[in-house]
Order: sequence, then structure tokens, then C-alpha cells
Amino acid sequence: MKLSIIVPTLNEAKGIQPFLRALQPLRHRGHEVILIDGGSQDQTVDYARSMVDCLTSCAPGRAIQMQYGAELATGDVLLFLHADTVLPDLADELIKQAFSCSKNDWGRFDVRLSGQHWLLHCIAFMMNKRSQLTGIATGDQAIFVRRDFFEAIGGFLAIPLMEDIDLCSRLRQQSKPVCIHSPVTTSSRRWEQNGIFRTVLLMWWIRCCFYLGAALF
Repeated sequence: MKLSIIVPTLNEAKGIQPFLRALQPLRHRGHEVILIDGGSQDQTVDYARSMVDCLTSCAPGRAIQMQYGAELATGDVLLFLHADTVLPDLADELIKQAFSCSKNDWGRFDVRLSGQHWLLHCIAFMMNKRSQLTGIATGDQAIFVRRDFFEAIGGFLAIPLMEDIDLCSRLRQQSKPVCIHSPVTTSSRRWEQNGIFRTVLLMWWIRCCFYLGAALF
């Protein structure tokens, strides 16, 4: 099993090198890292160039960037990873075991947030529980999917927000997700910068608008 780790970026120079450094053991084991930049105005591309297998750019927007990355991928399994999310050790083996123990064609990781505030632990718990109950994951949970299955359901649609929810909704119609309980660690910066309660309310408002079919822009 070969993983294609697809990373959309936009102005991630501050953290891109330690993020990519953590992926080098996976590259050494034969997996590939594809970075799709959305037009960064900082040094993201320069810093990343020597640490990925494929680096290119396209119009900004996570859905557009990740779909472009998927079209360039050569792996059997696509892993969509945000640039502020760290995989657990031996993530490739965990994915291989998850697939070998089930007939599922896609899955996600549990998540924990990097901050220490007790509310962040509650948020991570609720995110994991929600995904368990609904079969819907978010991009923070490092969604992975067999490439042929991803292509069969049409990949990412070119929508400005909630591309992860839309993708999971269509994947779930054909196959239940498998969950890996060894968590990814996602940066809590957006909650800490914008306020925990404000960020949670905003995310739920956007989610409600999406399910009601409202225009997101």
C-alpha cells in the first residue's frame, strides 16, 4: 500500500518546515507527499520545496487544491492532511491495519487539539463522538480513502467551504468509515486566536447554512 499525502497550503511558512519534517519517515518508507499551494505570499513554497515529492500551485481553495493533488497522486490511498495537523507515529501501518481488518474504503483519525485549555479537550471529544455517530469527518481528522473509490464518487466538488463534509456525505452513502483511535494532533490556534466559544458558534453556523443549502459566500 502506497500513501499519497496531499497537503493544501496558503501562507504556512511559519510552521511548514516542522510539519513536513514529521512526514519524512513516511517518504523514506516509500510514500509520497504532494503539496498544492494556493498562491502563498510568504516563503511557504521555498521552505517546502526540498521536503516533498511533488510541489505545484493552483487557484486557492482547499477543495480545488486537494482535488488537483489527487489527480497528481500515484498512491493506492489518498490521505488529505492540513498543514497544521500532525499524524501519529506509523500512520501508514495504522491505515494498512484498518483496511485489512474491514471492508471499508475510507476512514479518518480521532483528533486532539494542541492547546491545554480544558474546553479544547471537550471540543476534541465531541468532534470524535460526532464523527462516530454520524459517519462524517472533518479535514482536521486526516481523511483517507482508496484512490479508486475517491475517483468513483467524483472527488472533491469545487465549493468554497465544507468540502470535507460534502465529501464524507457522498463517501458514506457507499461505505462506512473506519476510525483510527490513535489521534492526529491539530493546532488549536484558530480557537485561541478567535475565542473558543465564538469559533464553535461560527463553525456550527456555517454547518447549518451548508445543510440548509444557503450560499456560503
